[in-house]
Amino acid sequence: MLHPASVGRIPFDAPNAGKPAETWYKIVGSLDSLTPPLIALHGGPGAGHRYLTSLVDLYDKYKIPIIFYDQIGCGNSTHFREKPGDTTFWTFELFCAELDNLVDHFGLREKGFYLLGQSWGGMLAGAYAARSGAVGLKKLVISSGPASMPLFAKGLRRLLAQLPEDVRTVIEDCERRGDYESPEFEKAAAVFYARHVCRLDPYPDAVANAFENLKDDPTVYHTMQGPSEFIVVGSFKDWEGWKDAHKIQVETLLLNGRYDEVTDLTVDPWFQTIPRVRWVTLENSSHMSHWEDRERFMEVVGSFLAGPALEG
Repeated sequence: MLHPASVGRIPFDAPNAGKPAETWYKIVGSLDSLTPPLIALHGGPGAGHRYLTSLVDLYDKYKIPIIFYDQIGCGNSTHFREKPGDTTFWTFELFCAELDNLVDHFGLREKGFYLLGQSWGGMLAGAYAARSGAVGLKKLVISSGPASMPLFAKGLRRLLAQLPEDVRTVIEDCERRGDYESPEFEKAAAVFYARHVCRLDPYPDAVANAFENLKDDPTVYHTMQGPSEFIVVGSFKDWEGWKDAHKIQVETLLLNGRYDEVTDLTVDPWFQTIPRVRWVTLENSSHMSHWEDRERFMEVVGSFLAGPALEG
């Protein structure tokens, strides 16, 4: 289905960037609509917007305009390949500032907007919503976004322990040697990904594009996350987003998949801390529930965004 869409670039004065930066965006629908737009925050960091494009279903069924964008460092936005390991540049504050810049560019403070973050994007969405500067935010969706990276790592270890012994042996051996690029490691990692990241075979093209983006420019991913989904050694390895989550004033929907790498252990602190919150686990999916259990995902998210306020 063809959708009314517009694309463009927003100048972004990234702190300590050393060069001009731009954020690339794509709008599906019209921002002149009476319905607040949904801003989609992709994961990675560095995966790009395309793997979230299944969210157009929310426009088709609920007429919610959607703003997709590539965070700087990936996709169609400005890259900073010259800043690997620069933990003073690649920060939550950087990406919150970029989001603020986008919100102000489109003049959404008064009209309001919804926010949906997936994976790393969910972490970013939670951090942003807890800030006093999140003026205009009406509702929040955190989809497979960890509340705690130490708990995320703990949950990952439990999942890794359930892999076949030969796969575990390869992963453990590669970890000891710091070998994350060999064919043996990639083959073993693929077993984990097929169980806990995306259970569709083959991957949808849009999901495959996320991995292509990470391979093309892993600068921010390697700096903040690490060499793979289940080896978290980057700068946000100690992040505990739930500790500020009591400051989130908007209604919040939490989502994860039954087989998700973001386990219930990792989501629960959001649920315990955010004042007005609902949590739904999708039974037929892992980390990419917006593709794996697409119809149910859109039903839950769409009814939350378009529906009445949560109680409590």
